[in-house]
Amino acid sequence: MAALRTCERPSLSNLDMSIHVANDAQKNQIQVPTAEDEFDYSQRAQWLLAAVLGANDGLVSVASLMMGVGAVKDDIKAMLVAGFAGLVAGACSMAIGEFVSVYTQRDIEVAQMKRERRKRESSGDYEQETEREKLPNPGQAAIASALAFSIGAVVPLLAAAFIRQKKVRLAVVAAVASLALAVFGATGAVIGRTPVVSSSFRVLIGGWMAMAITFGLTKLVGTAGL
Repeated sequence: MAALRTCERPSLSNLDMSIHVANDAQKNQIQVPTAEDEFDYSQRAQWLLAAVLGANDGLVSVASLMMGVGAVKDDIKAMLVAGFAGLVAGACSMAIGEFVSVYTQRDIEVAQMKRERRKRESSGDYEQETEREKLPNPGQAAIASALAFSIGAVVPLLAAAFIRQKKVRLAVVAAVASLALAVFGATGAVIGRTPVVSSSFRVLIGGWMAMAITFGLTKLVGTAGL
């Protein structure tokens, strides 16, 4: 019996060890999101939200411009040329503004890094290189901003490109712009984790106001012959 008990003890200890090893393996397989992952998600969300807002700016600007030209001109060519000019001018303006803004932010962060580096007693080249990699890229931000604006601005241009009748063309531009505004508003709400209906409604009302004010004032100026 004693021999039997001594034979049983190693088997039980081996069983306990295997259970602990299995539990450790399961714990290692479970990946807990780190602060770095959450920071990366936050940065991506900010980039996506900025892209949606840029596309919304392009849509509202060019659609309002085309509605204003359509208020005083029957020619489709004048409307499309004005819309295309608005696309190019707006994209360039967005790109330049974003480049200057991000470059200024970059200069501020570099100056702050230099001040912190002086305070540290020792700093290796690896840390400095890592800090440089985290700096914002002004060129990338400028291209992204111009591209987002252009994507939104091309929507009303495509909507009016093949419609000859003035009233139908204006109605189609307004309808397509309204639909795109609702989509952009909902997308921005999902990314920003805000109520979808209220966010879409605010964006839609803002776009309608911009198009209506531009149409009305341009019609007034054109009728007065100023």
